[in-house]
Formats: sequence, C-alpha cells, structure tokens
Amino acid sequence: MSTASLFSPLSLDSLQLPHRVLMAPMTRARSSQPGDVPNALMAEYYAQRADAGLIISEASQISPQGKGYSFTPGIYSEAQVQGWRLVTDAVHARGGRMFLQLWHVGRISHQSFHGGNAPVAPSALASGAKVWVAGEDGVGRMLDCPLPRALGTDEIAAIVQDFRRAAANALRAGFDGVEIHGANGYLIDQFLRSTSNQRDDAYGGSRDKRLRFLLEVAQAVADEVGAQRVGVRLAPFITARNMACPDIIPTIVQAAKALSAMGLAYLHLAEADWDNAPQVPEGFRHELRAAFAGRIIVAGGYDEERAQAIVASGLVDAVAFGRPFIANPDLPERYRQQLPLAGFNATQLFGGSTVGYSDYPAWQERVSA
Repeated sequence: MSTASLFSPLSLDSLQLPHRVLMAPMTRARSSQPGDVPNALMAEYYAQRADAGLIISEASQISPQGKGYSFTPGIYSEAQVQGWRLVTDAVHARGGRMFLQLWHVGRISHQSFHGGNAPVAPSALASGAKVWVAGEDGVGRMLDCPLPRALGTDEIAAIVQDFRRAAANALRAGFDGVEIHGANGYLIDQFLRSTSNQRDDAYGGSRDKRLRFLLEVAQAVADEVGAQRVGVRLAPFITARNMACPDIIPTIVQAAKALSAMGLAYLHLAEADWDNAPQVPEGFRHELRAAFAGRIIVAGGYDEERAQAIVASGLVDAVAFGRPFIANPDLPERYRQQLPLAGFNATQLFGGSTVGYSDYPAWQERVSA
C-alpha cells in the first residue's frame, strides 16, 4: 500500500501537481463556427475548473480529416491556436495546469465533415457507431458512421506529421503538455486492434505492426515537445464500436513498455463507466505498473472513495474525473471538505450556450447567493 492520497502532491517531471484529482477530457462542442475555434466561453469554463490537479482538455482534432463531431475544436489553424491561447491564459491566471488532448477519429466520423467523402481508417471495416452531427438548423442529431476507406501507407506518414504539428501548436497555444488520444475506438485504437486493423503491410498483422502507428506518433510528438510533456490515453477494456480484440491486453502491455522506454510522462487508462461494465482485473494493473515507469492515471466512473482506495494501492498515481466536474467546478475542494455534489443537466452536454456549461456555481457562490 502507498502512503499517497488524492490530496498528495504529484510530479509530472518538472510540472508539479498540487493534488491528484484531475479533470478528464470531455467533449462539450462549444467551439465557434466556422473553423472550430476555441473561444471566450470555453476559457471561462476551463478557468472555473483550474483547481484541478491537471486539466486534460476535450479532444481536439489535429487536422480537418481528424474531425468526427460537430463543433469540436481543432489545433491545426492559427485561429485555433489563438483561441486556445485564450483558454490557457485564463487557466494559468487561476494557477492551473492544462494538457491538450490530440485527436484523430479515423472511421468514427461522417461524410458531411469531409466533403461527402468517406472517413479514413486502417481498413475498410464498419464501426457500427453513430456521431453527433449538427444540421443547417443548428440542431445536433446522432447519425450512422459510413463505411470508411483504408488509408494508403503514404497517408499514414502524413498523419504522423499532423500529430507532430498539432503538438507544436499546442505549446504555442500555451499548454503545459499534450495527451495523445489512443483510446475509445478512434484512429490509433483502430490500428491497435486486429478487429479493426486487417492490413497486410507494415502497419497491420502482427502485434509489432499494429503497434507501429501509435509508437511513430508518440515518438514524433515526444521529439517535438519533449517526452516529459506527453501522455497517452488507452482503453483496452472498452470494446464498443466493434473493437473487441482478443489480443488487445498483451498489445497494450507491449505498448506500455515501448512508451516507457521513450520516457513519456504518463499513461491514462480510460475505463468503462456504465452500469455492469467490465472491471479491470488487478493482475492487469500490476502488469501495467511493471511495464511503465511513468505516472499512471485512471478515469471512468470513480467516486472519491474508490479513487482514494486505488491511489492508496500504489497501482495508480492519480484519478481523472469527468462528469462530476461538469456541475462541480470546484470538485477538488468539495472532495476535500466532504461537501455535497451537484448533479448536471444531461440535455446540455453537447453544443449550446452557457446553460449547462459555465453556469454551475462553485460551493461558495452557491451558499452566498
């Protein structure tokens, strides 16, 4: 057992976190249009939550090709970089720390984002998923993902460079680091799994080949911004979107060893958070801890009690909370003082205004109102 608790300080190399209650990445779809540009409303929202040990931003597409949902922000244009600078300046002014999550959705997309063309993927295999697409009336609807087209080998190298440029843009925008999104059925995850990757070239087939894209992306990003500023999110036990792969656990352990050798700051394990979801075996947690020398973060339906227990076990260094941060911008303080948590409005999660976004009061504001 470790002597650490949720409120023990934690270092990510030179970045010092005051505690281990982190804010998980959550798509909220409030960017300005056209151009998927972060804005002052997003700056207000994130600044309200600057007391998190670390904020990991909502996923941000590294290129127009990487987009899969309406109103999600990007990190490839100069306007987006300047928009994100509003956010990071606001968070830093409140004493916070923030990483940007780098995202390419792959086949989890819709042709309307790509001029009527099919999204891309390792292989031309259907995901069976839906994505949130806003029509000309501004109303969002869940639409079926089309059959993707398989990427050419030369295109893969170009996407690796898109990740590199996005990481450089993130630092220009003032972020303290970046998290590579390799989870939840998106492009990197699609390469990792034999069910979504049926290529017969250097990027598919054997475990080493399925890992190649992730490792090339991680190395390119680490070379660009420094390995100590890079984390990777993985989700081996989430199998939605036709992602159940019989080889994913040993694949993830092998990935962890390779990412550890690069000196990356952390691995972020996304765990299933729905009712009756599969539990992560303790044996896997021990394997991951042995394989990866950096910090390990988990997220997925944790409450304070479960979070305290897993940090105390020594198998995990920090816990990222998603939905509790929506209606509780001062979540670390509420946990610290054992204050009640507010519930959130589920109808206002994606798109819209301040309602259900930046209008949730902190505890002190609520009791003094």
